[in-house]
Amino acid sequence: MDTKAYVEQEDRYGAHNYHPLNVVVERAEGVWVYDVDGKKYLDCLAAYSAVNQGHCHPRIVKALRDQAGKLALTSRAFRNDQLGAYCKKVSELAGLPRVLPMNTGAEAVETAIKAARKWGYDVKGIEKNKAEIIVFENNFHGRTTTIVGFSNDPDSYGGFGPFTPGFRLIPFGDIGAFQAAVNENTCAMIIEPIQGEGGIIIPREGYLKEAYDHCKANNVLFIADEIQSGLGRTGKMFCYEWDNIKPDGVIIGKALSGGMYPVSAFVATEEVMGVFFPGSHGSTYGGNPLACAVASEALAVIEDEKLVEKSAELGPYFLEKLQSIKSDRIKEVRGRGLWLAIELDRPARSDCEALKELGMLCKETHANIIRIAPPLTITKAEVDWASDQVKSVLESPALAPA
Repeated sequence: MDTKAYVEQEDRYGAHNYHPLNVVVERAEGVWVYDVDGKKYLDCLAAYSAVNQGHCHPRIVKALRDQAGKLALTSRAFRNDQLGAYCKKVSELAGLPRVLPMNTGAEAVETAIKAARKWGYDVKGIEKNKAEIIVFENNFHGRTTTIVGFSNDPDSYGGFGPFTPGFRLIPFGDIGAFQAAVNENTCAMIIEPIQGEGGIIIPREGYLKEAYDHCKANNVLFIADEIQSGLGRTGKMFCYEWDNIKPDGVIIGKALSGGMYPVSAFVATEEVMGVFFPGSHGSTYGGNPLACAVASEALAVIEDEKLVEKSAELGPYFLEKLQSIKSDRIKEVRGRGLWLAIELDRPARSDCEALKELGMLCKETHANIIRIAPPLTITKAEVDWASDQVKSVLESPALAPA
């Protein structure tokens, strides 16, 4: 079958809840993917930062195969020989003592919500069913009904109500709005240090530290959603490190498994994680030995191959190259580490399609923003090549909007 046949088959039998570019990938290695027609593409999305280590990293593939041949699942009814070492590694990496393993990013966010609320009642002493969590406009934390209920994106929440109460939505980056929103019922804030789906929105310098200090002064938990921004993406292991703060809880996922398997976790202080007791929360697959073995190796690859340092080095270089492009269609080019955005004055879909034709894969977000997030294994020469492709598209006469 060729690309056209695969696209027609998926459109015929699959749900139409995505609008993908019409490239049908059949194999991948490192930063490169190959479609069913044999064409090669530089992947500048990295599965929304899930493959920071590059596609099909041989060490992670080996860990998956080796563990799958021994033991894949016990549920948490029994212990397994991979879980303790995995939790230790994640704990040491995040600098927080307790790890609650889950599977998907949304599950980890839900876990953080439950922990924050229970902490609010059991520790802070908030009146029953009065706890509030502060969240931010243009957030993206997942797709469950609870999570989309505190989104302000109509595409995310439209038609899925009624929604769970207890969330206060405020502008992102406005410290005055945050301080005004905190009250005696506030148990936590959940924040993306940089908003990914929102378009790589970076708050002004000092904002996160000011919000963190206000949390500390008012006995409010600071919970960082690092599902996309963490594990090297921004040039630090975790994005909150740019502000020299230590959250009460951190949510991680995506690159935690190097794209091999759904793995996520909520990592938190003793006090926060202490609200859970046997039977209060869990997951059949959470902490399974296959996931633990894969994630442990995926984390080791980030450290051993110095991918955080690569992101810190090549990110500013890539950003400078993109900022040098001369096009009256560009409103702004921004980014941190290897997480970049080109904001246009028009829909970006046709530009992403044009880049695909040139052998570079990236995707629009919020209609007019091209998000660029390659695997952290990308080389300087590959950054140069990708920059040239973007330059050729954006400096050419404008394409008709898709």
